[in-house]
Amino acid sequence: MSKLSRRNALAGGALALLTTAAQPAFSEDKGMTKLFKIITIKDEIVIGLNDAELGQIGGNDAGAVARALAAKGQMTAWQYAVKHGANGDLQQAPLRQVGLLANSSLRVEPYTTTYAVLPHE
Repeated sequence: MSKLSRRNALAGGALALLTTAAQPAFSEDKGMTKLFKIITIKDEIVIGLNDAELGQIGGNDAGAVARALAAKGQMTAWQYAVKHGANGDLQQAPLRQVGLLANSSLRVEPYTTTYAVLPHE
């Protein structure tokens, strides 16, 4: 296969992946899970908050998450990571609950993924 053919095949595969990107999953009682990237000086993690949790903090965007964390000083959330599902597809899944502490070097960003997002408990 020539270089151009491989490049076109990769581009086509990437386009197919983008056009079939999975939307966040829905949980019967908690609604859609939205992902956010929490960034500090030392590291970054991805957390997921469902509709009920977002309602408790008064918003559904990164600004609301940052304001709630600054106001409360701490927050518990589910950390998300990529894993293989039962069918072998990659998906964003809850990994563990983590405690977040407010810090002046903290930044919260919306996080998008092409993988299916599984709801947490």
